[in-house]
Parts: sequence; structure tokens; C-alpha cells
Amino acid sequence: MKRAKTVMIQGTASSVGKSLIAAALCRIFRDEGLSTAPFKSQNMALNSYVTPEGLEIGRAQAVQAEAARIEPRIEMNPILLKPEPQMRSQVVVLGKPVGSMHWSEYCAMAPTLKDTIRGCLDKLRASYDIVVIEGAGSPAEINLRDDIVNMHVAKLADAPVILVGDIDKGGVFAQILGTMELLEAEDRARVRGFIFNKFHGEAVLLKSGTDFLRERFGVPVLGVLPWIDRLRIADEDSTLLHTRMRIHQPDAAISISVVKLPFISNYDDFLPLEHEPGGSLRYAGNAHDLEGADAIIIPGTKSTMSDLAWMRREGFADAIRRHAERGGLLLGICGGCQILGETIEDPYGIESHEPYAQGLGLLPLRTRFRRKKSTARVLARANPGWFASKEDSPQISGYEIHMGSVTPTDTDAPAFTVTSRNGEFARYADGAVSSGGNVIGTMLHGIFENESIRTALLSELRRSKGLAPHAGTIPSRDAEYDRLAAIVRNSIDMEALRSIIGI
Repeated sequence: MKRAKTVMIQGTASSVGKSLIAAALCRIFRDEGLSTAPFKSQNMALNSYVTPEGLEIGRAQAVQAEAARIEPRIEMNPILLKPEPQMRSQVVVLGKPVGSMHWSEYCAMAPTLKDTIRGCLDKLRASYDIVVIEGAGSPAEINLRDDIVNMHVAKLADAPVILVGDIDKGGVFAQILGTMELLEAEDRARVRGFIFNKFHGEAVLLKSGTDFLRERFGVPVLGVLPWIDRLRIADEDSTLLHTRMRIHQPDAAISISVVKLPFISNYDDFLPLEHEPGGSLRYAGNAHDLEGADAIIIPGTKSTMSDLAWMRREGFADAIRRHAERGGLLLGICGGCQILGETIEDPYGIESHEPYAQGLGLLPLRTRFRRKKSTARVLARANPGWFASKEDSPQISGYEIHMGSVTPTDTDAPAFTVTSRNGEFARYADGAVSSGGNVIGTMLHGIFENESIRTALLSELRRSKGLAPHAGTIPSRDAEYDRLAAIVRNSIDMEALRSIIGI
């Protein structure tokens, strides 16, 4: 039976760069002719993705699979936790939600999932040459000794561990030293190399410290990765959103504001817009940040009714209504689409203790939360409006992830028509457009990955200001994976890493 080699990327903390390093290694090993797959036993994230079978996994593993030039599989991320209010999370196991649980409830359940983790890892190891495994948070949390994401998985996979520290935060030597000292001796012995990430400067300046670590633990620093600016690769979750609150392109003629909801999900929807030239994109943390915006976007959310109430409390609802009344362009995606509608019903308490709420009333649709989650990859065509003329409506791709079922109250005003769902023929209306045409809502994520949609939106914004149509281009995601892989390949000792892995 085939048994893939393994390597595990763990970190001294969350957000040190584990996901991107794992993605880079997936691309590097695939380019070297090794069939490669990613794996993360448990992901806590509000950025998620849909497999070809219509199952939900963390966005990071979908990114890593794309870097490895393969389709994502549910085995790559068997457990996904999607945070909700009041220390609860929707627990997704093997791509399907099994319930909303308080953290204490999930901690009691987690040990029962070890066989699921083992089974998924075994399937991947039987199908690929190498599995690049990502840890979560830190392996040295002394209150979480029996975790199912770090050293437990390293033991299951018999994987050498590469420990990553974030030098941009400062104190990277203390990060590495403290982590190693807190590990049990058996776990410490699994750590075979260190990587410093996000460095601004010359690596030679770190030599005395790297020598100290080698002498102390007998473990080499395999390399120092530089700070990589403006990668067009999706982040694992919204924890890194603070690093990109405003993205200002040279000669910005238009401005777009995205409401930074407390439970914002899949904000990687807007990553392509960040990179288009001639525009400024802001994640608005308060209502004043919406002033002067040419377009406002309400993004997806894991907690629609909670975030709608927050928008009302913080003045966003009034600011958005004023923007729409002035004829400003307004877009809602998934939960944002539901917020723009007339009513939201949650009779089963799926997302809220409140059974009913009035939406902002800017779109002719109603939402009702159901027990079954809708997850699907779709193909669609835009109906005449911002995104398509009467003569031209190219096919686009996107995906759905939602519990709320949306019903239009004006069947003549959909935003898109879905033509394929999970690879099978389908035909149904998606979203809605206001009578004035300046407000649009869709349940489709990923629409801005389609060049035709980006160009249509940005051209409409430019037209409203008397400017020529948009003519920008941005790098493909594939080119960005190549850029990331080249930086990692040139910054670490790949020969030493191959030796550690045994390839």
C-alpha cells in the first residue's frame, strides 16, 4: 500500500504564516514532480470553500490544494469550526454541519473525532507522494495538551515538524525558545527545523541567534523568509484583516468600502478588487468610513441577524440607506444580500435567538433560515444591470455557502441566473436588483474572481464619474503561487528540508 511522506508546519502562535508556507511547499513539491496534498485536521475560520462534491472545508486548504494543482477534497480538512456569538461555533465534520456548540461542548466532543482524522490522513497518504500538514495555533498551549491539531497529528503521520516564528512581531527567539521548552520531550524531538517568517532586513543579522538555537536544541534554522507584500492569495481567516484595512492603488479614481462586520466571512471575495489598479478599497470599521465611497459592499457573515443589529447600533444602516437614496452603488453578498432584503426569519434558532428581524428593505427579497445548509459550486450568468449588458452576459463561476434560503418578492428582478450546480444542470434565480438598479444582492461568493464581473463593476463606477471604462489587469492566482514558491525556495535550505522529509 502506498504511504506518502509527510512534513508538518507548526507555529509559535496563530497568524505566523503557516498556511502560506504550506501552500508554497505544495507548489514547490508539485513542480518537482511529486503528487502533493495538504492536510489540516481542524480549522477554525470564517473563510471557507466548497469542494466539487458540494462539501465545505477551510479556505486555507482549498488554497493549498490549488497551489498543488489538485481539486480540494474533504479529507484535507475534516473538521471546520465557524465562530458564532457567545463563544459558540458551527461544527462542520466531513463537510457537513453537525450542530452549533459552546466551546465546552466541542472540547468534550473533540476526542471522539480522532478516528475521523486518522481515516482522512490515511486516505491522503494512500493517494499522494507527499502530504504537507498544517498545525493550528501553537503546540505549546499547556491548557490544550490533548489537542487534535498539532503533535497528535504529527504522531499519527510520523511527520517531522518545522516550527515557524513571526519575526515581524518581535521576540522571535523567545517565541522559538519558549515553545520548545514547553513541549514534552517526545514532542520536542519531532521538531527538526525552524523557519523565521516576515523579516524586514538582512538575514545575516540573525546569525548569533540562529547559532544559539542550534546549540541549544540541535535544530537548524532552515531559512529566513522576507515580508512578502501584496500576495493575491486568500488568508486563512479574518484575524489578518487588520493588516489590510485600506488598500490604495496609485492614481486611485474610485473608492469602494466593505463593511467590516463583526462576523465577516469569506472576505477573500474582495481580494481581486484590492489588486485592480486605479481604485481604493477600505474595510470600514465605523460608519464614518463609508463617507465618500463610490460603492459600498456588505459582505458575507456567519451571524446575519447579529451583524444586522450591530449595523443599526453603529450607524451603518442609516449611512447605507443615505448612500442608496443618493443613487450610490450598493452590493450585498450572501449574508449581506440577506441584510439588504425585507425580512429575515430564523424560526429554528439556526443563527440567532431572535426568530424575526426586519432587513434594510433595499432589495425585494425575504430570507428564512433552514436546518439544511446549502453548499455548492455554481456556474451562472448575470442578468442585465451592472454586471451585464443586454447583448453580453458571459458565464461566470462562484459558490454558495448559506443556511438562509432567499425568496424574491419580485421575480422579474434577479441578479444572476444559475445554470449549473455541483456540475449538474440547474436553472434558478439568484439574488435581486432594486427598482432603481443601483442596489444588487447575490448569494454567490467568488464572483470577483471573474474578470468580466470586476471590469463591469469598476467600469460602472468610472462611468458614473465621467471617466473612461476600466482597463486593468491583475496577476492570476497561479502566478502568485509561483511567486510565493520562488521566494520560499530561494530563502530556505531546500536540500536540508528534503533530507528531513526523506525525499
